[in-house]
Amino acid sequence: MTTETMTLDPGAVARLAADVTGPVLQPGDDRYDEETATWNLALSHRAAVVVGAATVADVQAAVRFAAARDLPVAVVATGHGAAVSADDAVMINVRRMDGITIDADARTATVGPAARMQALIDAAAENGLAPIAGSATNVGVVSFTLGGGLSPALGRTYGYAADHVLAAEIVTPDGELRTIDADTEPDLFWAVRGAKGNFGVVTSLTVGLVPVTRLYGGAMYFGGEHVDAVLDVYRRLAADAPDELTLSFAFLRLPPAPFVPEPLRGRFSLHVRFSYLGSAADGERIADELRAAGPRLVDTVAEMPYTGLAAIHSDPVDPLPVYELSTMLREFPREAADALVAAAGPDVDTAVMLVEIRQFGGALGRDPQVPNAVAHRDAPFQCFVGAAGEPGMKDALRGPLEGLLAALAPWSTGEKFVNFLTSYDTTADAVERAYEPVAYARLVELKTAYDPQNLFRINHNIPPAG
Repeated sequence: MTTETMTLDPGAVARLAADVTGPVLQPGDDRYDEETATWNLALSHRAAVVVGAATVADVQAAVRFAAARDLPVAVVATGHGAAVSADDAVMINVRRMDGITIDADARTATVGPAARMQALIDAAAENGLAPIAGSATNVGVVSFTLGGGLSPALGRTYGYAADHVLAAEIVTPDGELRTIDADTEPDLFWAVRGAKGNFGVVTSLTVGLVPVTRLYGGAMYFGGEHVDAVLDVYRRLAADAPDELTLSFAFLRLPPAPFVPEPLRGRFSLHVRFSYLGSAADGERIADELRAAGPRLVDTVAEMPYTGLAAIHSDPVDPLPVYELSTMLREFPREAADALVAAAGPDVDTAVMLVEIRQFGGALGRDPQVPNAVAHRDAPFQCFVGAAGEPGMKDALRGPLEGLLAALAPWSTGEKFVNFLTSYDTTADAVERAYEPVAYARLVELKTAYDPQNLFRINHNIPPAG
């Protein structure tokens, strides 16, 4: 973070404030810190000015203000996903733009840029429908979807959330509002679905919904002494899994804190995440194979409404400083499982709090009807590692995190999934590894056409050519 924020012409800021309906704040103003805060407390932001956008016109005014002064633009919605400090940027906070409209007959939803996934899940459920949602449902629908949108319940059956986008409205770097779909500006429509916020501010997204209301799912937690037996069953079930079944697991080292369930406090546990869209009877039969691997510390796997999806992974809800890395895997054989246990199992002392293997495959491995920039669809697994600490621990925790990924290097593709790019993945090389080479070259070409100034660079940036 810079120690001093750049000075903007007071008259220009006053004119910007007169042009927008939301607040326009600078360092030292009341509510500035609140307006610039993001979920990951490892990052701080000292934006030159923050615009609390309440309308599309507010967004346009802020983008034009930035473009006229060649200032970078940072976009904040729910606060999740921030990876680069927005120092000296024009920050646009769109949290006030969180509308949701359901068209039950068309099986679609149109959402604002800050609509939260749980709100969309609940609204769609009233009509017997569901969006493609991720493991954390307090995140924004738009940001989740623009990064691909991996669902731990619906993905293997229905594909990525990005595959279900029907249309978008986006304020591009020239300040224009464009309505795009497969027929109108198809190149830009292809790019935004997978390139996150590199091409502007998406102010409206229309997505398809699917007819899902329930699943057989939940979480099983095992003690460390049962790791080998559970992983043997996991690998066997994952290898033969129908598209309706999604399995992942995580090694957890949770603190002895009151918010942690008592059986899991201050100890190592193996968290198996289970989701099955078939019948409860068939789901129970599959789940019982895992239960036979050993006694559970906690077992919540049962028939459940889709509205309760977040309970499967139980991702953190409150802001905290986190440090994370990931890699895609070409396979997860017994040797990989053994290497993971040796590097991060119950007998290892490590600062890494979470080591996770997520299952991909199924519909996630198939191309969508309308192509998009989401890549690496052939990878069957992903390894994701994370640590919680204090602000300023990025360098200290990088070694332990990279060490765990190194243990799985023989099975790693070296590629990354866009939604899981983190503050360690802001180099050009890291971002490029989230795309196929031909797709990345096309993204650079489109970035050059739509954002030659690279205004939208406070992100996992795809720079323009030259």
